[in-house]
Amino acid sequence: MVFSSIFFIFGFLPVFMLLYYLVPQKLQNPVLIIGSIFFYAWGEPVYVILMLFSAIFNYFMGLDLDDPKHNSSSRKRTLIFAIIVNLAILCFFKYYGFLLDTVGNIFGITIGHPELSLPIGISFYTFKNLSYIFDVYMKKIRAQKNLITFGVYSTMFPHMAAGPIVRYADIEHQLLHRPISIAKFGIGAEYFIKGLSKKVLLADNLSAIYGEIISLGDTTSVLTAWLGILIYTMQIYFDFSGYSDMAIGLGKMLGFDFQKNFDYPYTSVSVSEFWRRWHISLGSWFRDYIYIPLGGNRVTLPKQIRNILVVWALTGLWHGASWNFVLWGLYYGLVLLLEKFILKDFLDRMPPFVCHIYTMLAVMIGWVFFSQTTFSGIGHYFGTLFGFGASSFVNTTFLYYMKTSFILLVICILACSYGLQMRFKRLMKQSPKIAVSINLILFFLSVAYMVYNSYTPFLYLKF
Repeated sequence: MVFSSIFFIFGFLPVFMLLYYLVPQKLQNPVLIIGSIFFYAWGEPVYVILMLFSAIFNYFMGLDLDDPKHNSSSRKRTLIFAIIVNLAILCFFKYYGFLLDTVGNIFGITIGHPELSLPIGISFYTFKNLSYIFDVYMKKIRAQKNLITFGVYSTMFPHMAAGPIVRYADIEHQLLHRPISIAKFGIGAEYFIKGLSKKVLLADNLSAIYGEIISLGDTTSVLTAWLGILIYTMQIYFDFSGYSDMAIGLGKMLGFDFQKNFDYPYTSVSVSEFWRRWHISLGSWFRDYIYIPLGGNRVTLPKQIRNILVVWALTGLWHGASWNFVLWGLYYGLVLLLEKFILKDFLDRMPPFVCHIYTMLAVMIGWVFFSQTTFSGIGHYFGTLFGFGASSFVNTTFLYYMKTSFILLVICILACSYGLQMRFKRLMKQSPKIAVSINLILFFLSVAYMVYNSYTPFLYLKF
């Protein structure tokens, strides 16, 4: 089940919310767990067992780590065991086929293996549970002794399938007590509608256009290729940030306050700033649990370079079992190293608009690595971008797609900036009725689009 579906919006959500609000507060956590299990099992009836095992296993590992009877060596053994089990499950379901194919390619043999479907959200709930284990081990938090309460954290449907990666420390008190009000529900509904509109009205339309451009093959011109990667750049932002907005909105409807996951990343004036604004929960996870434990910036220059490249290679691999994601991660590692040690002073002297153009070009080039799953596909697309193998510099196909997608791209560019959001906030204060009407129009347009068009899955559900 996904948020941008008719069944979720008009079937599951109203029934669940009604039940959630009607039961006494002490029963809201059990209702939330049952609803989350149903939500997950709707699309993954077998893998719901895996999700529940992850929750129960990490619950007991947390208790063991927090046991005052255990000395430091015993706690370290428990931590290592918990890490191995969590990563073993993640690697088996997400990477074992990739590893076998890689070994086979190295030795020139074919290693047969069954194709397993990827459990939805396994990367997200594994990292979420690992952050809990790490924080208990480092004594930043105490272990949760109530299995139901921990189960809410581990399996909660708003952020379980595709993030954001919510940390236990951020919602520890909300798991036990969370005020619910009409005002907070309204804010949550506004977040949800904004996210739904991003996904359905923008990302899905962009996806259709990008798919057509990719299918052109050798007839693609240079400008058409650039237009295509610009469209993909917008698509992936509105797809993923739309899901995050819906998750945050659903959380508020339930009384939770989740941290934002995107902060207008396409307004950045450096790649470093871009990654402070994009997928914030993942970036902070790798910073706190990988980069800093490796030594972070407090080590020699060679080790600092190593730490950055390790973190970004793992960040790329987290996104998928394919070498293009590793290449994408290493690309960003190298760009960030260039900015940190070579380009920083130069960028500081440049006008902001020049830095913004540089950043967007770097990001768009990065999305080529991300969107093309084979080395040949990456090479071909880059060749087309820079005139090698392109049918021409510009052709009628480019003019057609530029004409038909121009208004959509203008809307997307405006929606990527602070200005539109700030104006809407002022409108909420000055004319709340008009603002509510706009939200209702966006909601009905999104629903109409879902009814009359085919389903397009969230890009990040496969990660």
